[in-house]
Amino acid sequence: MSSEVRVPALPESVADATVATWHKRPGDPVKREENLVDLETDKVVLEVPSPIDGILGEIMANEGDVVQSDAVLGFIEASAAGATPPAREPSPPRAEPAPAKAAAPSPAAKAVPAGQEPQVAPAARRLLKELNLDPGAIAGTGREGRIHKADVIAYLDEREQAAQGKDPELPSAAPAPSPSLTGEAGRPEQRVPMTRLRARVAERLVQAQQNAAMLTTFNEVDLQAVLALRSRYKDQFEKTHGVRLGFMSFFVKAAVEALQRFPVINASVDGDDIIYHGYYDIGIAVSSPRGLVVPILRNCDQLSMADVEQGIVAFGEKAQNGNLSYEELTGGTFSITNGGVFGSLLSTPILNPPQSAILGMHKIQERPIADNGEIKIAPMMYLALTYDHRIIDGREAVQFLVSIKETLEDPARLLLRI
Repeated sequence: MSSEVRVPALPESVADATVATWHKRPGDPVKREENLVDLETDKVVLEVPSPIDGILGEIMANEGDVVQSDAVLGFIEASAAGATPPAREPSPPRAEPAPAKAAAPSPAAKAVPAGQEPQVAPAARRLLKELNLDPGAIAGTGREGRIHKADVIAYLDEREQAAQGKDPELPSAAPAPSPSLTGEAGRPEQRVPMTRLRARVAERLVQAQQNAAMLTTFNEVDLQAVLALRSRYKDQFEKTHGVRLGFMSFFVKAAVEALQRFPVINASVDGDDIIYHGYYDIGIAVSSPRGLVVPILRNCDQLSMADVEQGIVAFGEKAQNGNLSYEELTGGTFSITNGGVFGSLLSTPILNPPQSAILGMHKIQERPIADNGEIKIAPMMYLALTYDHRIIDGREAVQFLVSIKETLEDPARLLLRI
């Protein structure tokens, strides 16, 4: 008796998915809830678990195939231990990846029991495949020894240090597979297809430029008061709430105050209508191994600063591990992006449709400014607000940004609501 492995239900906004990686081959034993295959969509990577204990039978969708919701990916043969699965028609031929070369275990690596395959997060799995590394040699720090991307990077760092003198017999990390190069001699070119996420991001950015009248206004903010507040309370805040007090919570709460004063900034265009949202779902742009993603913090007007910081930390971890859900990536009424973490001093962010505005944060840099007729050195940040000029007037955009500036330069306004 066999059970079907099907594509899980996809949201209405996602038409299909691409089969990214099969982690089992026909004839391999599998356990219930063990991840069989990764499906890549334009938003996240989905893991498809085995519905039963058994043996993987025929694979119906090979890596690279585009599949739709509820399509059959393969079959699991429910058989006793040691039994062979019933014969089926052979699957279409497919290129098998080269077997991974065994890598020397790192000094901190935990031994993996013989015959037991370690659990690997999608981002880490892709890195292991690219570098031709053995997952059994890497110590996983996740739940039940799950290997994350950070574990792979730590393992590579250990190998590099060992190769530089601590252990001359330890071989260096296996090189990535040679890319397929074209072009003239001495002028190589490499053609690499976009990932679905990158293609979707490109599509949305072009859509935003074509369908919205984007305009950007700028201002600058003196963050001396915020820095002093963080310095005074950061230890107590972390001890009380179990999370560090960052800058983003100040900006999120300041943005909510400004959005409540200027509701059109929180609105969106739907055909000939303007939809004013009575809630504040703010997208926080975070980087991931697959590109930029914007998970949504819901009901930010009801969240404390600790709630905001905890939510951002959780999003960051999920983004690195490829565990963000569709629900966490859809919706949103306003977005914030922080190019300052990469060193950006000034930029013009692009709208995230159907939202009508996005706030860009930048690098904090000490600069001389005039204050009451005197020159002082202050930690300054440039702010940028890109907005849809179809429904937002320049006056409203400028006043919105001034509201954020005033709140951040006098954080007591957050408490007093003035």
